[in-house]
Amino acid sequence: MKALVKKLVETTAPSGYEKPLRAVVQAEVTPLADEVSVDALGNLVALKKGSGDLKIMLSAHMDEIGLIATHIDENGFVRFTTLGGVRPNTCLGGRVRFLNGASGVIGSERLEDPSKTPTFEQLFIDVGASSRKDCPVKVGDVAGFERPLIDMGSRMVAKSMDDRIGVAVLIETLRMLQQTPHQVYFVFSTQEEVGLRGATTAAYALDPDIGVSVDVTGTGDTPKAGKMEVSLGKGPAIKVRDGGMLSDPRIVDWMVKAAKKNKIPYQLEILEGGTTDARVMQVTRAGVPAGCVSIPCRYVHSPSETVDVNDVENAVKLLAALLSSPVQLE
Repeated sequence: MKALVKKLVETTAPSGYEKPLRAVVQAEVTPLADEVSVDALGNLVALKKGSGDLKIMLSAHMDEIGLIATHIDENGFVRFTTLGGVRPNTCLGGRVRFLNGASGVIGSERLEDPSKTPTFEQLFIDVGASSRKDCPVKVGDVAGFERPLIDMGSRMVAKSMDDRIGVAVLIETLRMLQQTPHQVYFVFSTQEEVGLRGATTAAYALDPDIGVSVDVTGTGDTPKAGKMEVSLGKGPAIKVRDGGMLSDPRIVDWMVKAAKKNKIPYQLEILEGGTTDARVMQVTRAGVPAGCVSIPCRYVHSPSETVDVNDVENAVKLLAALLSSPVQLE
């Protein structure tokens, strides 16, 4: 799976500009799915047909956090604002790539107090220009952070594991799923980082009976981390609650039973902040029982998000087990 993950994470596709990644995903899923379509918001939907009528929607978002140029000064330095949850302390010295191919490095004005984190108003992107006229970037151009994947053996580090690792899990689940008693919609959604927008419209259109998102979650296993019972390498996390939703207890129970039956390691997740596509699936139309399978990830929303390969592989096994058998929510 590492070759697939490398291809996904190294493709630049910030929120609203998912087209480059969608092309990569479409090439992967078209030979595996019965139907593939793209909707008005750019969501890629791959259907795996089964023998029954129950509709299950799985969603992993294609977009990543990024930057958008707001002003070019007379010396060619680019001022910017954010697309999604970028933090200033992860920016300084960071490298970015604009969708037009231009590269840049993020610098800062001189700080009166160097011990303080600069604000976005104090940051700029140096794209190698010497004037506004020769600047290769214009107002409105979009960039993503640029970092290659680092293979640490059982750990992988990259700038957009959120949520390219979820995308990889869905692709591999579709590859593994030989047959299913359900109509399973694999949705690769857009604009999650700026408000769960793609999943909102996709869920409304598909009107599923069950919704499951696949996304990353934080961990509590680094020095002096916040107290959280999720660690790298201990299995995919079954979400109980996050900052935007309560998972349906029947969905949590369904997932836990499948993990135990198939001897798949798992963790229970309570995330105090943040949410996933499951939030909007849950409240679409008349409501949908929804939950989430989370990949434990260190340093979320930084250029070096870190996951464990074993958690990723076990997430695939868990989803394949869930989708291969009839669903009876109790």
